[in-house]
Amino acid sequence: MDMLPPLKPILSAALLLGALLLSGCAGQEIQRKSGASTARPFNVASLAKSEIDQLTELTQREVLAGLERLAVKLYKRNPAEYRKSGASDPESAGKRVFADLPRWQEVAPLRPDWQPGLRSAFDEATPDDRVRIFMSGLLSMVMASYNQRTEFFLTDSLDAQKLYNSARNIEVAAWKLANAKFANGQNVLLSNALDGDAQNLSFEREFGKLIAQQDLLALVIEGRTQRTVTRVLQNVATFVFIPI
Repeated sequence: MDMLPPLKPILSAALLLGALLLSGCAGQEIQRKSGASTARPFNVASLAKSEIDQLTELTQREVLAGLERLAVKLYKRNPAEYRKSGASDPESAGKRVFADLPRWQEVAPLRPDWQPGLRSAFDEATPDDRVRIFMSGLLSMVMASYNQRTEFFLTDSLDAQKLYNSARNIEVAAWKLANAKFANGQNVLLSNALDGDAQNLSFEREFGKLIAQQDLLALVIEGRTQRTVTRVLQNVATFVFIPI
């Protein structure tokens, strides 16, 4: 009777082969129009990630990149705001908003509640950098929808309802940004504008991408967990946020 080969060496060989295959896939980069690349070095930790985990991380990176683009665009439209923070230019001011991300789980409990923060950005009495206050509130709200994590594994579980709620909150924040005015009729923060006879809706497009990305991931997680998301009809003009 033939003896079966030992199981441990076979498993080791299979894992090694899988690692080599994954490392090969990791090297297949996509070059963006901006010149940036999607290529990332192979990490053994990726073996503990499902396709949903990887999709979650990819979506989150795109959302965070979109938020940073919005911050820089807002600073360019409202240069007086970044000068309040002592920044030398819109780009450096934008990076400051996201400086906590590398140690987010450590600092998240110490950050102010995002709801009052978002509201104070449009308070006429606020003397501080309104762009930073607004974008910091959005960042904290979005990160709460990801359970304050920036990396996801098989044992992690996201709540589709939180992701859905965050998308609705982004809609509310976008409406407020476009419509908030001081008592004298001036915009609190400038965003969309008229360029000659054409309207520049670049801010609206950026917000639209963020909303779509969060909504799509909510649908994916809803399908994975089989937990139905409660859809709500929200009046954005009330400036009321849904808890995360």
